[in-house]
Amino acid sequence: MFKFLKEKIGNWAKKITEKAEPVESPKKKEKSEKEITISKKEEKQIEVPVQYNVGAHKFEPDLEKLQEKTQELQSLTEEPLKEEPKPGSRGFLKKITSKITKVKISEKEFEIYSEELRMLLLENNVAFEVADKIIKELGEEIIGKELLKKEIEFEIKDALKKIIENILIEPFNIVEKIREKIADQPKVPYVILFAGINGTGKTTTIAKIADFLKKKKFSCVLAAADTFRAASIEQLNKHGERIGIKVISQQYGADPAAVGFDAISYAKKNFINCVLIDTAGRMHTSKNLLKEIEKISKVCKPDLKLFIGESITGNDSVEQAKSFDWAIGIDGIVLTKADVDEKGGTALSVGYITKKPILFLGTGQEYSKIEVFDKKKFLKELGL
Repeated sequence: MFKFLKEKIGNWAKKITEKAEPVESPKKKEKSEKEITISKKEEKQIEVPVQYNVGAHKFEPDLEKLQEKTQELQSLTEEPLKEEPKPGSRGFLKKITSKITKVKISEKEFEIYSEELRMLLLENNVAFEVADKIIKELGEEIIGKELLKKEIEFEIKDALKKIIENILIEPFNIVEKIREKIADQPKVPYVILFAGINGTGKTTTIAKIADFLKKKKFSCVLAAADTFRAASIEQLNKHGERIGIKVISQQYGADPAAVGFDAISYAKKNFINCVLIDTAGRMHTSKNLLKEIEKISKVCKPDLKLFIGESITGNDSVEQAKSFDWAIGIDGIVLTKADVDEKGGTALSVGYITKKPILFLGTGQEYSKIEVFDKKKFLKELGL
């Protein structure tokens, strides 16, 4: 997954390298000026006889005089003429080293090729605002900087790595958060509210996280507060049976906030550590439905509010996360279907736009296929 930079940034770096301005070393420039000076002296002071023909007669130059003029020419240079260094000698190594050129990327060339980079980022689900930030900061890092030609690709990748690392919000440790509350308030459960639109795998993801917490030795209960979607309660009950976790539910059409409240009350009575509340999927553009989930949040007072979105939907997930954040103030993000996401731009953008961390990535259908989000691993998979 997340292959877009790994496969394409190298090609982009090579293109900008080819157009970069070569940097001439001071010594080479000085030598060139000296050679020009000597050339002018030759014009004024040295007349080298040449071979020429007049009619059928051939005139040969005076060899002794030619030798004298050659010696005179040598005396005008600061260093005597040297033989071409042979392979294996120190002189040969010096000659090869002098051919390692430095280049400087001009602002003009960067502007031309930055458009190509912008398109690359946008095509791979990076939000426009984030793409602009990446390009601006990359330009600040490499424009006008003298770099070895062979190292430009590495320098660009290294700069991108630092920029993207700073863009990604540092995730907090949910396990530590739960432990802190249990230590402080052992009789009060840690409540997590899940929100998102239909079709993102929200209910399955809740079951995965419940199973993850169970393996961390936390007791859990699930609240089937999606009382609108057909078969949603049955679906959550089925997940609960498979992972061995109780589900609190009511009839379809019941008040979702009441279901969540019942689950919290049950957890308090039975000393259960965590309550995970499923909610009805709702479009982020529906104000009435967003007000409903706002009511659930006010009644249940969750410790953690998570948005669940698909990593493959790009900017749609970004807009959805923004809407839910506006409605209930999300604390973190879970991205599903990361195992089939070859772009990675959503993971890069959704956190930066909302200023909320990605906590989990869904990577398959099984309950174990959920990963705690790791910035270093994400950068590595991007090829940086």
